[in-house]
Amino acid sequence: MRMKELKISNTILNLDIMELPESCVIILSNGKAKYAELPPFAETKIITHQGHVKRVKWDEGEEF
Repeated sequence: MRMKELKISNTILNLDIMELPESCVIILSNGKAKYAELPPFAETKIITHQGHVKRVKWDEGEEF
């Protein structure tokens, strides 16, 4: 799995940015928080349904 869970305690999300990848995306939805490192060349789509994140799609490429 590309997405990794972030711990939320007592409705507070504490992040140490030194432990996260240099370039990443953080998604909050439905009481959960997850993050993933961004690839060098890609298109990332976040699909929602009724206001909640349903799926995250990665379309990666490579420079020619």
